[in-house]
Amino acid sequence: MQTKVIPRIQAGFMELLPAEQILFNKFVEIIKETFEEYGFVPQDTPIVENADVLFAQIGEDTKKEVYRFSKGDDELGLRFDLTVPLARYVAMYSNSLTFPFRRYQIGKTYRGERPQKGRFREFYQADIDIIGNGALAMVNDAEIPAVINKVFEKLDLGDFVIKISNRKILSGLLEDLGVADKRDEVLRIIDKLEKVGLETDKQMLIDLGITASDANKIMDFVRLGGSNVKILESLGKMEIDNETFKQGVTELFEVVKKAGEFGVPEKNMQIDLAIARGLSYYTGTVYETKLLDDRVKGSVCGGGRYDNLAESYSNQSFPGVGVSIGLTRLFSQLLDAGMIKAETATPAKVLVVPMEADMPFALEVSGKLREAGVPTELYTEDDKFKKKLIYANKIGVPYVAIIGEDEVNKKKVALKNMKTGEQKLLTIMEVSEELENNI
Repeated sequence: MQTKVIPRIQAGFMELLPAEQILFNKFVEIIKETFEEYGFVPQDTPIVENADVLFAQIGEDTKKEVYRFSKGDDELGLRFDLTVPLARYVAMYSNSLTFPFRRYQIGKTYRGERPQKGRFREFYQADIDIIGNGALAMVNDAEIPAVINKVFEKLDLGDFVIKISNRKILSGLLEDLGVADKRDEVLRIIDKLEKVGLETDKQMLIDLGITASDANKIMDFVRLGGSNVKILESLGKMEIDNETFKQGVTELFEVVKKAGEFGVPEKNMQIDLAIARGLSYYTGTVYETKLLDDRVKGSVCGGGRYDNLAESYSNQSFPGVGVSIGLTRLFSQLLDAGMIKAETATPAKVLVVPMEADMPFALEVSGKLREAGVPTELYTEDDKFKKKLIYANKIGVPYVAIIGEDEVNKKKVALKNMKTGEQKLLTIMEVSEELENNI
């Protein structure tokens, strides 16, 4: 007898049951529709890239997380985000693209890191980016939070905040303090402030070689609070004679002002000078979106402005701005917290249930309902009526169209509302109208 293999999946990979998958797909559809509402075009890059293409744009730490393999003479890797494939794509097709190039991509990415709660090895990202050729106006930095604001309003997950800053402000402060050579390390430490706490973060700066006095100045600076107007006023009054700092403040003021004109309410977008984003390729505006519910930890969406998207692949300058929603991480946390519930295991709005010898009319009914745009499932098995209704309840279909001898003779169906138990004898057209009005 053949030995059975135990069915299992790798740690850090997510699989969903039908009802959960349908709910996940609804999230994807809402995000996709919103991106397209703002004129972003769909993009679908390969999951597998040439290893040298992937490694050209990433640091040594990230290289260790890439799933890498050989096929014949080719050294290959699985994409670990959607930004590097975008950079390669823009460099390859720049002569065929129209700039600014506005794209979105929703797809799986892979990172071979240690899996833990809320962190996956295979995960969906939903990205939008606006790429310029040579230059890109700051108004684009303001439109990105407008899109994200609309996405999270439509997802209806409760209160949220888009935290915003500009890396030039912190960079300018560090230049003024004479520690510009440690900029990337300092920004990575600042980015961990919420996770590790004030004292630990301050000690990490001191361990880096920053004096205790300067570490205190940095921590006081990034914790500057108040309304957006108050923070901008405070920044404007600071006696920091540094062009990078001044440019960052000017850009932040412009982006916050224009985001408001795009319709982003201040309660949903707040300046937070501790938002630095750990990746070194961000050069200006940076964003992080968080749900204001303690059951969802960390950022669920992040991104920012980068000066040259494809510097490893092209001599042309392609500045851009974009954000990425960590869709798998967000969805898994929402499920675990009970903030969303998968209620139906079928996309059908009605289940057609024929009695013993009524299949021909059931086929006719199913076909006409589908022609009318009603997602319809036909129960095909030769089971008792009770079992058919049990099936309907299990998959969570809202309506059942029962067809027996009387219904066949009258060319009608008995439409049963599975929530209320109400039942009506209707024509096929009336069934379509009933479902259209009630679902």
